[in-house]
Amino acid sequence: DTLKALVSVDTGTGTEAGLTEVGAELVKRLKALGADVTTHPATPSAGNNIVGTFKGDGSKDFLLMVHYDTVFGPGSVAKRPFRIEGERAYGPGVADAKGGVAMILHAVKLLQDQQFKGYRTLTVLFNPDEEMGSAGSRQIIAELARKHDFVFSYEPPDKDAVTIATNGINRLKLEVKGRASHAGSAPEEGRNALIELSHQLLQLNDLGDKGKGTTVNWTLAKAGEKANIIPALATAEADMRYSDLSETERVQADAQRIIKKQQVADTQVSLVLEKGRPPLAKNAASAQLAQTAQQLYARIEQQLEPIAMRFGTDAGYAYVPDSAKPAVLETLGVVGAGLHGDDEYMELASVAPRLYLTVAMIRELAK
Repeated sequence: DTLKALVSVDTGTGTEAGLTEVGAELVKRLKALGADVTTHPATPSAGNNIVGTFKGDGSKDFLLMVHYDTVFGPGSVAKRPFRIEGERAYGPGVADAKGGVAMILHAVKLLQDQQFKGYRTLTVLFNPDEEMGSAGSRQIIAELARKHDFVFSYEPPDKDAVTIATNGINRLKLEVKGRASHAGSAPEEGRNALIELSHQLLQLNDLGDKGKGTTVNWTLAKAGEKANIIPALATAEADMRYSDLSETERVQADAQRIIKKQQVADTQVSLVLEKGRPPLAKNAASAQLAQTAQQLYARIEQQLEPIAMRFGTDAGYAYVPDSAKPAVLETLGVVGAGLHGDDEYMELASVAPRLYLTVAMIRELAK
């Protein structure tokens, strides 16, 4: 019922009306559970970061976090309303990540039903802009994470797994300035920015490092205004994914060295690397959390796999390099697949064991 209520409102990133409606419902539910609730505008994004705090009598601090925005625009719910078919539930954002929102709310309820308060602080964070890079929530994620011993993030895995590492995301922007001229009567007077851009893209095509899992893929390019004019400006952008924290600096340095070799004389080539969501790099603290999760899952005769994801998630903002605190674990949400597509679904059979996992992890780690 919780999941149906959440999925039945369009909350695509930037959809202010839907994000406001669901945000108000989340505030209401957290207060009903007894949380001290604060809201923080996710400027420049629409919607609020919602923080619910529960105080216990223990010595460990836990942060449970997930986003409530989706990639689906207004009208998506009307076209594809929440439905259950067999062992799966369908609907916009049903797994990514409204299943995670429901998982957090009901895990907290289960802890309360058990009258468990063995934590010092149990904090819940719902943010409204993950699907567009978390520009309005990355700071509060980082700040809250540093105040907690453990951070659990509730993105959906596509199998019964927890994630100990995620990719970071950067953007590379390449620009070539040349000189315009008439392509028919005086092409030699121009300096063709498109030709130089093409030359640079071929040179820069091997910036990735397969051994380190780094990929750099050129995905956008633009040049010229009219077919009869030698283009004076050409641009391209690349998507970079990485897990090794040193790779941002390495790619930047290699790219700057490579672009110095130019083919078209008198053109100016520049490249900028824009840092995006950082990775949850492989680290001992996350690996230890995964081992604990496996041991607890075995108690209910279930197997759990620790994995590394190629995607980037908000867990990257929570992770602090070279520090054991907080220990971060990702994909504690429902199991699902078809994310960002019309066939997105979640596995109903994953709900009970993964609710157990969150509750058991908190109870065990709070000791």
